[in-house]
Amino acid sequence: MLRNHPRTTDSQAEVYARHAEMCKVFSHPLRLQILNTLRDREMSVSDMADRLDVAIGNLSQHLNMMKHRRVLGTRKEGNAVYYRLANPKILDAFDLIREILFDQMQREGTIVRQMKGARVGA
Repeated sequence: MLRNHPRTTDSQAEVYARHAEMCKVFSHPLRLQILNTLRDREMSVSDMADRLDVAIGNLSQHLNMMKHRRVLGTRKEGNAVYYRLANPKILDAFDLIREILFDQMQREGTIVRQMKGARVGA
């Protein structure tokens, strides 16, 4: 049985487009590490590069992408730039996706026990 679906309005299309852009934040492992690293506190670019063991240039590209999508906020102190989560609700999405992943892995018989202890600290 076919249902009549209303056409997408311009404002709905804009929301879908922004939603898709926001989801791109979750599409790279380094960006996921950045979100998790900034879970509890802000951090300078250099400290984050050291902690994540990544080149500052590479890290900066990802940070700028995330800032452009308003996922991260910044403040400058001297020559150092500090990043923080613009809205901690992004962690709800991060954690929910991680839970779904663990559920899938468990159903597939993948060893999850070791990773469960690393959920927040990974």
